[in-house]
Amino acid sequence: MSNSINQLIASELNVRNEQINAAVTLLDDGNTVPFIARYRKEVTGGLDDTQLRNLESRLGYLRELDDRRQVILKSITEQGKLTPALEAEIKTADSKTRLEDLYLPYKPKRRTKGQIAIEAGIEPLADLLWSQPDNTPEQTAEQFFNPEQGFADTKAVLDGARAILMERFAEDATLLDKIRRQLNSQAELTSRLVDGKEHDGAKFKDYFEYNEPLKTIPSHRALALFRGRNEGFLQLALNADPNQDEGVRGSYCEVIIADHYGVKLGTAPADAWRKQVISWAWRIKILMHMETELMSALREKAEDGAMQVFADNLKDLLMAAPAGPRVTLALDPGLRTGSKIAVVDETGKLLDTATIYPHQPHNKIAESSKVVLALINKHNVSLIAIGNGTASRETDAFVAKLLKDNNLKVQSVMVSEAGASVYSASELAANEFPNLDVSIRGAVSIGRRLQDPLAELVKIDPKSIGVGQYQHDVSQSMLAKRLDAVVEDCVNAVGVDVNTASAALLTRVAGLNATIAQNIVNYRDENGRFDARTALKKVGRLGPKAFEQCAGFLRIMNGKNPLDSSAVHPESYAVVKAISAANNKPVDAIIGNTDFLRSLKAADYTDADFGLPTVTDIISELDKPGRDPRPEFKTATFAEGVNEVKDLLPGMVLEGVITNVTNFGAFVDVGVHQDGLVHISALSDKFVSDPREVVKAGDIVKVKVMEVDLQRKRIGMSMRLSDEPGQEKPTRQPRDNSVRPARSQPQSQPRQRDNGNAAMGGAFAAAFANAKKK
Repeated sequence: MSNSINQLIASELNVRNEQINAAVTLLDDGNTVPFIARYRKEVTGGLDDTQLRNLESRLGYLRELDDRRQVILKSITEQGKLTPALEAEIKTADSKTRLEDLYLPYKPKRRTKGQIAIEAGIEPLADLLWSQPDNTPEQTAEQFFNPEQGFADTKAVLDGARAILMERFAEDATLLDKIRRQLNSQAELTSRLVDGKEHDGAKFKDYFEYNEPLKTIPSHRALALFRGRNEGFLQLALNADPNQDEGVRGSYCEVIIADHYGVKLGTAPADAWRKQVISWAWRIKILMHMETELMSALREKAEDGAMQVFADNLKDLLMAAPAGPRVTLALDPGLRTGSKIAVVDETGKLLDTATIYPHQPHNKIAESSKVVLALINKHNVSLIAIGNGTASRETDAFVAKLLKDNNLKVQSVMVSEAGASVYSASELAANEFPNLDVSIRGAVSIGRRLQDPLAELVKIDPKSIGVGQYQHDVSQSMLAKRLDAVVEDCVNAVGVDVNTASAALLTRVAGLNATIAQNIVNYRDENGRFDARTALKKVGRLGPKAFEQCAGFLRIMNGKNPLDSSAVHPESYAVVKAISAANNKPVDAIIGNTDFLRSLKAADYTDADFGLPTVTDIISELDKPGRDPRPEFKTATFAEGVNEVKDLLPGMVLEGVITNVTNFGAFVDVGVHQDGLVHISALSDKFVSDPREVVKAGDIVKVKVMEVDLQRKRIGMSMRLSDEPGQEKPTRQPRDNSVRPARSQPQSQPRQRDNGNAAMGGAFAAAFANAKKK
């Protein structure tokens, strides 16, 4: 069965069977996705990390399917009911749904009305009336009376016969598949208000009278509907015949049932009874089953879409540009309790702390200025990070004046506080700073995430970073697995300095776990910095397999071997030595020698162990050893005097930063403590099917303010700068009424705001409902 699984995956990914076979073998041998993607290209034919993640996920599903298949085959065999035809159908079932359909008639279940009727000898009557409608039901039923088992009159007997057929139809896998295809193609999901819930459920008002084809409901709208139902405001149902004329009774699915069994209803004595059987089988048995199944499938698909949105945004956030190793003064703004300060050095080590009170109700501006100025001069600060929560714009203005008054060339940047409080109260933070106040720990996190967002954000549960869409409505275990894979891929794509990395960051390196990561830190603390990758082998529990997986992603800066600071894997050092020997150049003279490296032909240095993909990657890496794939550090410039929603006016063109991208648009921070929404239809003059085609989290963009609602703090924006407020523009695609996603918080500009979710309508509704200034 494993061969057929691999062949199916190869077909789905549109790659060769050999590639899948090789990748599956590597995964089964305990190799990680980052390691395979980077260092086993010739083995897999160059499968990248995305393909490998899809392969890994699909492989798990198909193996679970195969395990379930074996359980079902065993069960039916033990019942003595497995026929060659049934066995063939079960073995070729390509989904869990199809497999369970086939198993329905044989699945152990409590005694049903149909089973009781069969035990009472009623089944021959059901078959007779169904196949020979010329028989009169009432007269024929008299032959099957069985008072001892509860079938003492005509009604009871005919009810029993009907129950037998209804259950038989509801367990017919082929019939169910026909009906399922019909419903997926034509059915609508309907939503209606629960009586008496108009006021409490007002945030779901767009779904009080709502219908949409099942096949076209986007993930964010589906999750909004399910949330409305779960909170008791909406009733959801499946309308199998949305195009049916009013007054028409019955469903087209009843026609499918009749056609499936070759039944033509006319005026025969049993036809009225047979029609009732079909109608009841559909409405009572099959419809209920299908409604539950299809809604479950819709939710699963919607959750997958929401998790992908979160994963994509998280990747953009983690791969955001780092400010780099610069001494940083971090400010966690506050009013009554003051603003907390932490100064960290180039490596993120805490140097100094303080608390200032420049804002109301204290207004100790002069005293606060002296404290900040002294810290800047004492530690030669070159960067100031300001948390984007309460009093952030006031603090930004305070710092700007201080820098201007003292003619200081220090850069000040707004930094997202998302998750900082989670980190501050965590066991990890307590271990790192046991004697430090929780609020100061938050300031440290803010400063470090500006220096290197990836290194700091890995310390926080990804779900707390707040770049998701309906993150609390999806399977938390599946979400965690998806996000963990994103973090792992990002960390390994960038690489980790083993001599400065935290245990939290090391844990995300391929081949390492929390125990080994802590052992690396402990070894480093006890023995000093690592001077070579080979020294890692001395770390407790870091065996040969773990070393193979992690070595290429760990960097030794200024170590004994210059290759240790690159992404060249130690197993491939022989290739570099061969290049060095063949060209009579020392290794350190090769590294960074662009002209020389570009003159090389990778094929000249391949052998049985190292193929062309590996040698090509090695030469490319030698050209720019340890290069960081993240973009250049840039910041948005917020308009002076625009600090709150009330400062916005329709028509303003502002610079802002994309904080979150959803299926229905993008949220933009322009520095007013409340993000605005650029709906998908206003992202571009061209049709946009996916907002990520145009923007991603962290992008700096120009937007025009189109609509401002002060009461509800709603801001509508457009990236089509030719748009004019108040003028209706041609809509190239439908606007969505949906649930607001979790607030996003990229690392270097936006404010911290409410991460709540609420349902609303209107063109810009998704951005604004239930949004509060922190």
